[in-house]
Amino acid sequence: MTSPAPRSRPRPRPGRLPSFSGRLHDARTATAVGRWLGAAFAVCFVTGLISHYLQHPPSWAADALPARPVWGYRLSQGLHVATGLAALVLLPAKLWTVYPALFVWPPVRGVRHALERLSVAVLVASAVLEVFSGLLNIVEWYPWPFGFIQTHFALAWVAAGSILLHIAVKAPDITAHWGRRSPGTLALPAQDGPDRRALLLGVGAAVGVVTLTTAGQAFTPLARLDLLAPRHPGAGPMGLPVNRTAAAAGITAGALEDWRLEVIGPDPFRLTLDQLRTLPRASARLPLACVEGWSVDALWSGVRIRDLLARAGAPPGAGLRVTSLETSGAYRVMEMGRDYAEDPLTLLALELGGQVLSPDHGYPARIIAPNRPGVLQTKWVTRLEVL
Repeated sequence: MTSPAPRSRPRPRPGRLPSFSGRLHDARTATAVGRWLGAAFAVCFVTGLISHYLQHPPSWAADALPARPVWGYRLSQGLHVATGLAALVLLPAKLWTVYPALFVWPPVRGVRHALERLSVAVLVASAVLEVFSGLLNIVEWYPWPFGFIQTHFALAWVAAGSILLHIAVKAPDITAHWGRRSPGTLALPAQDGPDRRALLLGVGAAVGVVTLTTAGQAFTPLARLDLLAPRHPGAGPMGLPVNRTAAAAGITAGALEDWRLEVIGPDPFRLTLDQLRTLPRASARLPLACVEGWSVDALWSGVRIRDLLARAGAPPGAGLRVTSLETSGAYRVMEMGRDYAEDPLTLLALELGGQVLSPDHGYPARIIAPNRPGVLQTKWVTRLEVL
């Protein structure tokens, strides 16, 4: 007997696009994940604006920035980083639900379709870069030639605009699949419902794990679970984390030997450290809150800034320029508006937790003020200038 001729396999057509037969790449799943991702981006955008304008206020707004509530920046920046880390889970999940749409053929079906695909490309690119550059910022790694702050701020506006445009374009699909009983959802295969719920539960659980293991760097009741965050609230000199050490700032023992505080105003004066310590003292429990998302409450002691300004003859409502002894750095010179300068909790701190400041925490004197980013809590202060 002769064996039957083997069946010839059909050859794939050249240039044929991949076939996506997996389930849950549907509008209902995309809408459900998209709601969470949209909420995360909204919180990130608002809190990011707060952080940016507290760090880099326009000249017309400098005196309008509030020093209260004391915990304001700690809360807003903690939320900013926490929701940004949640977006690291939500963004890939969202992209997974919709990525088959990237391979539709023909790629462009008309002007409207071309504009829609262009908007999606801008949205995906800006969202991915925004989230992952933010992640690298909190671990203080900058493998790029551009300035992080300016780029991150600009991308936030691009991403926000792209999201709003995408919502407007996809509004009919979003409305049709918003809830379990929405018309579009009911038209989907009923057998996909349990798998979809399992997927969403898994994504939610992953977000919960990331939040619980990182939020402790700002929300200290969760400090014991702070396993994945780059900072731990109690780790560092004198029990507080440090971003910029005295060595990194170029602060040497020789530079501190003849330290003087110079206060420039209508009645200027200079003080040695011993003379500064004889002035009336004040203490305040204030958070040190950094842009990377970590924050710690601590007891600070020193001289009120408003008392030093009054001695220098500063008029009511005066602002302040602060200069550090460090040799370089983007925040070597800092300005604060009148609300901060006049607040009784704003100190030129000499002690932390009842002990003299360590060099890494700004010895001999540093600024500590309420509701203020850590980069503006200037260390190694050598000059105060009335504005």
